[in-house]
Amino acid sequence: MQPNQDCVYEKPYYVTSPIFYVNAAPHIGHLYTLILTDVLKRWQVLQGKKAILCTGTDEHGMKVCGTSRAIREGNAEIFKIERAASKAGQDVRAFCNQNYKSFEVLAQRANIDNDHFIRTSEPDHRFAVQHFWLMLKERGYLYASKHEGWYAVSDETFYPASAVQLTLDPSTGRKFMASVETGKEVEWTSENNYHFRLSAFKDQLLEYYESNPNFVVPNTRMNDVVQAVKAGLEDLSVSRPVERLSWGVPVPDDETQTIYVWLDALINYLTKANYPFQIPGKEDAAGWPADCHVIGKDIVRFHCIYWPAFLMALDLPLPRQVLTHAHWTLGHEKMSKSTGIVVNPFFALDRFGVEAMRYYLIHDGGIRNDADYDNSYIIERYKKGLQGGLGNLASRIVRGKGWSIEKSVQEQAVAGKAPAEGSLAGSHRILLMNLPEKVTAKFEALDSGAALKEIMNAVYATNRYMQHTQPWDLVGNPQESENLNSVIYLCAESLRICGILLQPYMPDTMRKLLDMLGVSPAARKYENTLLGSDFSYGKPQVELGRGMQGVLFPPLRSNS
Repeated sequence: MQPNQDCVYEKPYYVTSPIFYVNAAPHIGHLYTLILTDVLKRWQVLQGKKAILCTGTDEHGMKVCGTSRAIREGNAEIFKIERAASKAGQDVRAFCNQNYKSFEVLAQRANIDNDHFIRTSEPDHRFAVQHFWLMLKERGYLYASKHEGWYAVSDETFYPASAVQLTLDPSTGRKFMASVETGKEVEWTSENNYHFRLSAFKDQLLEYYESNPNFVVPNTRMNDVVQAVKAGLEDLSVSRPVERLSWGVPVPDDETQTIYVWLDALINYLTKANYPFQIPGKEDAAGWPADCHVIGKDIVRFHCIYWPAFLMALDLPLPRQVLTHAHWTLGHEKMSKSTGIVVNPFFALDRFGVEAMRYYLIHDGGIRNDADYDNSYIIERYKKGLQGGLGNLASRIVRGKGWSIEKSVQEQAVAGKAPAEGSLAGSHRILLMNLPEKVTAKFEALDSGAALKEIMNAVYATNRYMQHTQPWDLVGNPQESENLNSVIYLCAESLRICGILLQPYMPDTMRKLLDMLGVSPAARKYENTLLGSDFSYGKPQVELGRGMQGVLFPPLRSNS
């Protein structure tokens, strides 16, 4: 059998979340990042493309395993980790084996459709990291040298003198040196280790940024990255002495050194893309290069400067885009374990439900600017957007008395005429015709929150259209039968199209909505969002129920 010459191979869409440290429990920011990543993947699937999502845990570094020296010097964070492992009667590996599970469970609870959950302590990742290291060395990009500088255990990175400052702890009056960027404490360190020739890539990075101005999203952070590289790059320490860092991937040809945790961690994106690509012609079969890395704004430098330089050194394709999102605050204050200003994502999912939290976090979450988390905001979004907006529209149309969606759809299929331009129906028809294109444009800009708002605006407009036309007043009047069917059809089309487009955000609830409308499972792709493209729906595939039974968004158990 001859292969189809018209079939064009397209690599899978590959989207990643950052991998999360196991030294502390998940927080609401982790949940936000996961959902952002998941929505991007599901959008690609909606368009009929194969997509791969990778997430996981970072289990190496001083944050996970403190050395005896660090404990003696009283590093509180490390001591807490060691103490936690000790209390559980565990060594560090056992500690990681226990703590990674909370992140895996969070992904499952939040209905994240991940294809991979990587742990950096796994053998396949160790192999990938050591191979990457040897290739860097073979090409002459690594050299041994004494390194002196300010090191932040919390950030797992060295900072130049220009990036640290003397800081005062207002609660204790204690003065200490801290990173200007993150505020985390740094300590002066002098040691022999390996360096990566980062300075050699300044011009190549700047050329790449100029040729790919949308590499970093949003553009404000793209500009920050460009300015940082223009200011100059210093060679990067990429290993630590074993006596300072033993828990990590060993340097393959030097037992006295452990590979720097950020080099180790970044390679996770390659590990699950089958690096080192040993099958010629199939290098991109598992998704590489990544189409989008989704990260928080605090790790931009690692992903947008260091990572591209590492890849350039080995002539590997660079990720196509990096979506950098802002943070969540609580009471307009930065969330922090030490201050107790945190939100437990499991409690939020239990209280408000998975789909409501997916909706809220994408709707209110910040890309450019930080967003403030508050239970009252969740309740407000639920009542206005989900319960009063989409849920109310669904109940009015699907469970309305005096009309049949199936009949209205069939009547429209026979009549086939569009409402007059300039009429209310004509205006609403145009809104629905333009909606898929508007949503697509927002997704192409990696702004799933703006895309969600476009869809919800169509929902609100449909409720207004229905309120204005008042189809319930047309029931029983033979002279208004055609008008009634036209109104119900347009409202049903609004529900159908919005329901399909909302699947990446609320997959379970939208499945229920489309079942209520009687939309075939085979007709729920992006291509089916064209107005008037489906005349086969209208007969419910599930019991519609009465009262609260069958309602898409029932009242919340608590309104405070």
